[in-house]
Amino acid sequence: MDTDTVMNVHIGSSGRLAITAPDAPMDVMITLQPMNIVQAAADLLWSKPIKKYPDLKIALSEGGTGWIPYFLERADRTYEMHSTWTGQDFGGRSPSEVFREHFLTCFISDHVGVALRNEIGIDNICWEADYPHSDSMWPGAPEQLHEVLDQATTCPTIEVNKMTYRERDALVLTSTRSRHIPSEQATVGALRKAAEGHDVSIQALTSTSKAAPRFADFAANAKELTGNTD
Repeated sequence: MDTDTVMNVHIGSSGRLAITAPDAPMDVMITLQPMNIVQAAADLLWSKPIKKYPDLKIALSEGGTGWIPYFLERADRTYEMHSTWTGQDFGGRSPSEVFREHFLTCFISDHVGVALRNEIGIDNICWEADYPHSDSMWPGAPEQLHEVLDQATTCPTIEVNKMTYRERDALVLTSTRSRHIPSEQATVGALRKAAEGHDVSIQALTSTSKAAPRFADFAANAKELTGNTD
């Protein structure tokens, strides 16, 4: 709070990844990963610190945005129907209003979320690259992001700027990015120019087996690498 630092909450912050069964294919876990952060979002929205610290800012990293309109609708409905006996009090405001005051939501490629941007709150949406993870758009992020924004009822330039670089500090307050990379150096052309001479081609660094990976195999490999015996 003293340094205006935004608290970044990762998808694993909901306690654990959503695993349906040990023999489920990895695709199940990967599909559920962005929506897994809804548990942390609910925990934080209904928590005491949100009410105690009006300047607290939280970024839901890698969580996507398409699920947020229903989440806010459900939170408001919960408050309306149950607050008298649960004891919740947002001081005359709705949970959705409080959410928009405190939370920054982040997406990588989310056509639905961009299409519903005004129901989420255009000032509460931020694009993220997710490099170097396999969900990332890198190295074709500008072109792929343009497709997402262009297909979502053609976003006005001012809204594109809000979700990418300019005017983001209205919610985030102090932005490390804007202190180190001026906006004129963060354009696609400027960044492409800065990358000249560097190999940004996509290369496979691992081989794939014919058998589809299961979560149980993934967990066993992770334990072996980390030495975790739990």
